Amino acid sequence: MQDRKRLEEAVDNAEKVRSATEDLDTLFELMREGEDVSGDIETEMQRFRRQLETLETGMLLSGENDARSAIITIHPGAGGTESQDWAEMLMRMYLRWAEREGFGAEITDQLEGEGAGIKSATFEINGVNAFGLLQSEIGVHRLVRISPFDSAARRHTSFASVFVYPQIDDEIKIDIKPEDLRIDVFRASGAGGQHVNRTESAVRFTHLPTGIVVQCQNERSQHKNRASAMKQLRARLYEHEMEKKRIIERALEDSKLDVNFGSQIRSYVLAPYRMIKDHRTKFSVGDVDRVIDGDLEGFMRAYLVWKKTGRLAGDGGREDLD
Repeated sequence: MQDRKRLEEAVDNAEKVRSATEDLDTLFELMREGEDVSGDIETEMQRFRRQLETLETGMLLSGENDARSAIITIHPGAGGTESQDWAEMLMRMYLRWAEREGFGAEITDQLEGEGAGIKSATFEINGVNAFGLLQSEIGVHRLVRISPFDSAARRHTSFASVFVYPQIDDEIKIDIKPEDLRIDVFRASGAGGQHVNRTESAVRFTHLPTGIVVQCQNERSQHKNRASAMKQLRARLYEHEMEKKRIIERALEDSKLDVNFGSQIRSYVLAPYRMIKDHRTKFSVGDVDRVIDGDLEGFMRAYLVWKKTGRLAGDGGREDLD
């Protein structure tokens, strides 16, 4: 059913492009006959461009796991409250993006910060191509702003890391032996009511061979928390195995990478000027509020084009500075 939905969306996008092409042909014919349709042509050209970009984005999502739903984990860097607040801003940004794009979202684990922000968060983004689109967000995100927590109103730099894993369906064989798994149950912390805080409903899985640890405490039912934690563990183990293969590939590609690759992937500057720039694709946006409110389409598309073709936003891709 998931494959069918993905294919139906691809066909629908292609049909929209075909329809827009026919509408433009009609308008140009009317213009040749002397009709004043320049405003209509401009409107239709903008619509055609959006639909063509949507179709191209779908074609770029051709990886083995691109069509899958995603699991996101966010961790603040050093810096206490500043970084914890930035991590929470990133979480909100991705949840708003999911809402804008029609994806389902569910927070499975969240550890509140001291005073503000979060110390960590794990959440699911459910829908076709969620993982393929969110791959662009993997890495370190840097924020520069006037700190709301500094009485002297000084400029601060904060970091937070974002990791994205594909949700693995049951048809993927991930062998988890019972003897390799340590399961701890404990009382959930934080908000959630007396039932959550008084019962041992929270679950932590530790995979002994790899040292991977996942936990879930947001549901009242221990059974539901176990199911969610197992889903996270399967995804993490799959990514662990895939990383072994990528190590060999990276060894061949390292000589081609920019010397700064692997540090921050994107900078969000709110002061002294306002600009968000992706350091890999060179795609930049001046409307920072729009991006932080979840408008990530330009960054995701630029990343997919760069990953597939090596083309940068400044080398013919759209660089949005409005």
